[in-house]
Amino acid sequence: MSSSKSTHLLNSSKTDRIILLVNKVLLGLVVVVVTVPLLYVLLGSFLQPQILATKGLSFNPDHWTVDGYIRIFQDGTIMRGFFNSVLYASGFTFVAISFTVLAGYALSVDDLVGKKFFVIFFLVAMFFNGGMIPTYLVVRSLGLLNTPWAIILPGAVGVWNLILARTYFKAIPIELKEAARIDGASDLMIFWKIVLPLAKPIIFVLALFAFIGQWNAYFQAMIYLDDRSLYPLQLVLREILIQNEVQPGMIADQLARAEMQKIAEMIKYSSIVVASLPLLIMYPFFQKYFEKGVMVGSLK
Repeated sequence: MSSSKSTHLLNSSKTDRIILLVNKVLLGLVVVVVTVPLLYVLLGSFLQPQILATKGLSFNPDHWTVDGYIRIFQDGTIMRGFFNSVLYASGFTFVAISFTVLAGYALSVDDLVGKKFFVIFFLVAMFFNGGMIPTYLVVRSLGLLNTPWAIILPGAVGVWNLILARTYFKAIPIELKEAARIDGASDLMIFWKIVLPLAKPIIFVLALFAFIGQWNAYFQAMIYLDDRSLYPLQLVLREILIQNEVQPGMIADQLARAEMQKIAEMIKYSSIVVASLPLLIMYPFFQKYFEKGVMVGSLK
């Protein structure tokens, strides 16, 4: 090996080490930025409000309390809101995945009649939409107001997710479909037996996106639902927080006002933990599909 090549390899190795070091530092900072607020909220939900307000975070067990969670679950609307959120998020995810996968696979087939028209139709719908009032009028005209369908159906099929699914299906080797067709498989059997098993990564990723989006949503419920028994968890927690907020002039006693502010702060942290817990439990089971599903669906 010539001396020039050795020098080049040495310089490259040094550059690689610097890049790796910079990447590690940046990733470490990202981890700190993401982790610290989560830990702060989690610890804050178990700390006595006066300790959190005066001393900040404390690891002394004498300063811990579960009063925030007790106050939340003493309110009977919490469990009903939780059940409603599970129903809305599950129904929304099922509808979204069913239509997105079917439409994405159809658009990935080269000999689909009118394929260009449908692609343009979906792209136009992605960039231009009617807005909140026309959407509300459509939901009302369909008789969906004050029903769970008003939360589950509108917005279930996202064009961006449809493009991801279509791109993923196009990446599946056509030889697999041709071989199945030679063996006598119909189009439906090819989709069910060949395509769907290979599409698990993109299906799980889209399902997680849909579930998280609907789980965290509350604005649609504010618009479409009047019956409080249909409220999702996010809307219930929002009302609990508002009820525990201290309005100016509501309480003359400054000490009582300060006490209510501390309790409201404690309930706020507990509410965030309760609302985030299902997603934190779900994510590890879907995480293994993330890299393959998103990267293949978006790049190929």
